[in-house]
Amino acid sequence: MAVSSCCLKGFQWDGTPTGHTGKLADNDAYITGDNPSAGVLVIHDLLGWTWPNIRLLADHYAREASATVYVPDFFGGKVIPFEPVARGRWDEVDVAGFMQGNGREDREPEMAACARALRERHGRVGAVGFCYGGWAVFRLGAKPAGGGPPLVDCISAGHPSLLAKADVDGVAAPTQVLAPEIDPAYSPELKSYTFDTLQRRGVPFDYQHFPGVEHACFSRGDPGKAGERDAMVRGKNAVVAWLRQFLLD
Repeated sequence: MAVSSCCLKGFQWDGTPTGHTGKLADNDAYITGDNPSAGVLVIHDLLGWTWPNIRLLADHYAREASATVYVPDFFGGKVIPFEPVARGRWDEVDVAGFMQGNGREDREPEMAACARALRERHGRVGAVGFCYGGWAVFRLGAKPAGGGPPLVDCISAGHPSLLAKADVDGVAAPTQVLAPEIDPAYSPELKSYTFDTLQRRGVPFDYQHFPGVEHACFSRGDPGKAGERDAMVRGKNAVVAWLRQFLLD
């Protein structure tokens, strides 16, 4: 079912991001919104923190979820070419080379430091991750090895990549998953495992299936692909509702 035209009104996708750049922990970050009581950490996909789409999504979360939203740079200043990735021309991109130094074990400590900094600044914290950021928000939603609550109060993962079953086993924060039907990075087996495991463990869980669309739809929003713009808007609305439920009074 297509998204109603009324849902698209006021949706800014081709505009200019309205936030500013600053610091979160030791990372450069795009920052938007001004709520001192609710912070949201957005962990970008392969296109990084400077991609306009991820910043426009952050602007929407800030306005509609009444939060201060941060998109830190977790690639150490490296930027992958936008256009070939957005168009699926992977043969033009050295992904293996780019990922050297940007693997899970390389960047997870920075992500945890950013989440802790948000906890100190804002009290209530949510984490949203797309593709590369998907595994990361699961880790932030897990209980620390030394005990205590998760670093964030809720997570949302859109078309997660690099996600392992152990990440699903460990998550303890309320979890939202946005799952395209066509997604080799988030296989049917792993989708089923996520769905069954989180229900069995009693974690508050929102799993949303998006038929007919493919990996990257929630951050790419390509109007040239059938149903993708509608899926992106529906995904944005779902994240906003999830954040509001767990971060606002």
